[in-house]
Amino acid sequence: MWTQLNPAQRDAVTTLSGPLLVLAGAGTGKTRVVTCRIARLIQGGVAPQRILAVTFTNKAAAEMRERALKLLRRRDKQQPEVSTFHSLCVRILRRNITRLGYPANFTIYDRGAQESAARAALREINVPGALLRPGDLLAIIGRWKTAAIRPPQAAAQASGDREHLAAMAYRRYQQALAAAGAVDFDDLLLCTEDLFQQFPAVRRDESQRFDHVLVDEYQDTNRSQYRILRDLAAGHRNLCVVGDDDQSIYGWRGAEVEHILRFQHDWPEAKVVRLEENYRCTAEILQLANRLIRFNRLRHEKTLRAARSGGEKPRILQFPDEATEAREIVQEIARRLDAGPWEPRDFAVLFRTNEQPRAFETELRAARLPYVLIGGLSFFDRKEIRDLLAYLRLLVAPGDEVALLRIINKPPRGIGQDTVKALLDVAVRQGRPLGEVLAAAQREAHISSAAAEAVARFRQLIDQFRARAARERLAVVVKDLIDAVGYRQELTRLYPTEEEVAARWAAVEELVNALAAYENRTGQPSLQGFLDEVALTEREFEGDKEKQLTRNAIALMTLHSAKGLEFPHVYLVGLEEGLLPHHRSVAVDGPAIDEERRLCYVGITRAQERLTLSLALSRMRWGAPRPTHASRFLFEMTGQADRFRPAARSSAAPAKPAAKRGSTRRPASGPTRRSTRGRS
Repeated sequence: MWTQLNPAQRDAVTTLSGPLLVLAGAGTGKTRVVTCRIARLIQGGVAPQRILAVTFTNKAAAEMRERALKLLRRRDKQQPEVSTFHSLCVRILRRNITRLGYPANFTIYDRGAQESAARAALREINVPGALLRPGDLLAIIGRWKTAAIRPPQAAAQASGDREHLAAMAYRRYQQALAAAGAVDFDDLLLCTEDLFQQFPAVRRDESQRFDHVLVDEYQDTNRSQYRILRDLAAGHRNLCVVGDDDQSIYGWRGAEVEHILRFQHDWPEAKVVRLEENYRCTAEILQLANRLIRFNRLRHEKTLRAARSGGEKPRILQFPDEATEAREIVQEIARRLDAGPWEPRDFAVLFRTNEQPRAFETELRAARLPYVLIGGLSFFDRKEIRDLLAYLRLLVAPGDEVALLRIINKPPRGIGQDTVKALLDVAVRQGRPLGEVLAAAQREAHISSAAAEAVARFRQLIDQFRARAARERLAVVVKDLIDAVGYRQELTRLYPTEEEVAARWAAVEELVNALAAYENRTGQPSLQGFLDEVALTEREFEGDKEKQLTRNAIALMTLHSAKGLEFPHVYLVGLEEGLLPHHRSVAVDGPAIDEERRLCYVGITRAQERLTLSLALSRMRWGAPRPTHASRFLFEMTGQADRFRPAARSSAAPAKPAAKRGSTRRPASGPTRRSTRGRS
């Protein structure tokens, strides 16, 4: 396996002790280095279970583990612990969270449960929905949590009425989660960090489980992840981090590029290995990428070199407006598909904002070309799936009030809103969980005998299936539960067409399939374990991207979604000031522009064979065409940065880094500039 490594890769794989920073540029074989390094450690005598490798998605973790073990050609019972950050934290918390006052069988709230808790918190402090909606509150709380800001710090740092209200609601929200024995996705990191800070013995015990820690995509770590890794590796100092500061594009969700930039400051004895040989792109594409990214002020110096020679020059195309941009690009893709040998899956259209693909979708439909818009509704966001997961959460955690309120009368079973309100009033007045109040519903809540009987039947149903889940196959139990509550009949009642009922029932079936698959691959399956897995999977940054890309279809996706992918033909569209870089970044400049430049760099380096950059000379704004200004990145990557004039100081006509339409002049350096009229 070592003969396939280039000298820099081999250096990274064979450096087996002390801190190591592997700067892995786009397309330089990062995954191969990580997996070979795990295999080399085991081959050198390190017990597999003493190795921890951390990444950001379950898919990446599974691939990393499988490839490492395949290199060793063995299947030991003991394996390296390869997981996502959040999965690692779940295991740590299951062992230790009782020290923080949570139950060992804590619930991980999904998005629906979070919104219910946020709505209740806002209601408690009498905040009208027009001022702060539950989704808005969760977005603000999410920003605070990814920056490791707890409620007391949020209250101190809040600025403006809206943030002060959010800070008050944040405190109520956390109190509600703690009372329910629940955490949200971000809490998995924060609670682990709290454990390590407040209980040195826990920190010591958890860190002593491993002799080596490897981290993939280190540039994407947030503050809590950084601190957890530091604590886990502080004793043995065998920390290997792999990443690329030039591809740090997730600052909006808490990632801090400073972590990879200051690695040598944090670990002074660290060795640095640069992977610069690119196996993906042509030399012409890399020339453009290298020229662009050098304009970033703070970065590790590196220059990508193509492992293969030749390749077409990238092109810059200008169009009069966004409709023409979409139409002509789609027509060009159609011509290339007709000429062969390319398939639809070989083409990707990348854009900065979620609004841009509309025109491309229209043109692709008109041309009858298959396409997939990466993103959309997650499987676990479906109403029917959230309903059934609430049932499962209630089987595991009887005190989960959010789950109880979601399904207490779903499907309808004679427990109406008045009954629920009466029960809640008793719970609030007596300071007791709602689940406990159900046991004495008629006596304490003064509800009708019919409603009390309905409540009793519901309690018996939950108790019966909770007992069954402890001793029978989970997939069978859940299928019987779905039948017992009459969920198929509920779908028929709610949806008018057989097609929609069938589609939603297929999703219900898929949930049972997922549970069966979990049982088949898990040594000691439990509903709690399945719910943990679901909670982690549904919040992965990759979402359903990989599944969507299995279709033979043209990919439409944002630049953020394109990270980690590659395509023979890439169209990076909308290279205009205000789009790329985005107008929010233009307003603040500084580090925000640097991240936008990295985003553009990521887009460029997705292209294997052919790269096309495009801009529209005007775009519709509130129903009227407005002139645009060519992106500063076009000037930078074509060696004309001195010609860029910020939009605020430029004339009404947009600056043009490319030639006028109809011209075929090619500059001495930089990308090819061609007319949009001719076939290319």
